[in-house]
Amino acid sequence: MSPPDQARVSVRIMDKEYVVACAYEERSALLDAAEFLNTRMREIRDSGKVVGLDRIAVMAALNLAHEFLKLRDRETRIDSGAGHRVRSLRERVESALGKGQQLDL
Repeated sequence: MSPPDQARVSVRIMDKEYVVACAYEERSALLDAAEFLNTRMREIRDSGKVVGLDRIAVMAALNLAHEFLKLRDRETRIDSGAGHRVRSLRERVESALGKGQQLDL
């Protein structure tokens, strides 16, 4: 039985029903995630390259993990680039203030 602050949500993935406990405010996100996963697993199954629910699930998990890591790496590069630009601008501002000059940005 789930704790009082949790909802029990029934999701259907590849024609199998799963009951999952989650925070009440996360129910909609859980249903969206289940629908997304179901779609991805059906795409893998329908490709005919992978047979068996467990293999399909592992392939879907690997594909999603790969996509997640690519996005995380991209975000890290963007954050790093923005941080570098901010440091550069700060150094230019500090230098200009130190010299009493006007700064062209």
